Amino acid sequence: MLRGKGWWGETQNFIIVVFPTEPATAGDLTVSFLLENWMLILLAAVSGGMLIAPQMRGGSKSITPSEAVRLINREKGVLIDVAEPNEFASGHAGGARNIPFGSIEASKDLPSNKALPLILMCPSGARAGRAAGLLRKLGYQNVHPVAGGNRAWSEANLPVEKKAA
Repeated sequence: MLRGKGWWGETQNFIIVVFPTEPATAGDLTVSFLLENWMLILLAAVSGGMLIAPQMRGGSKSITPSEAVRLINREKGVLIDVAEPNEFASGHAGGARNIPFGSIEASKDLPSNKALPLILMCPSGARAGRAAGLLRKLGYQNVHPVAGGNRAWSEANLPVEKKAA
């Protein structure tokens, strides 16, 4: 903004508008956007990295109930429910062994063949994912938590037992 005197002697404010000779290119707009929003871009990159990091570290890849059935039928997979005994008694996948998460390290019910597929279940699937990491540390190579746990199992219309086994 410029200040100057008008023809009648009063101080006037002038605004000078400069138009570019060429319109802004897509590259100019992209650079401008990146510079103005660098904090949001950094936040998105960090949160995306946090989501991808467990998979990159060899985290437990969950399987669907139908994949679990395939492992049980074709590869002699062992179905293990890591729920507490009272949760197990209220409903579990048919043929599952109950080995509570808290006692999984000391359990004698785990198969001695560590290459055998282990399919892990719990009511929601969260505990099964943690148990999969623990079993890998114990030397089991082929461990698969079921995504969604017993809820997904029953939604897939697979057999559910409601008694302690």
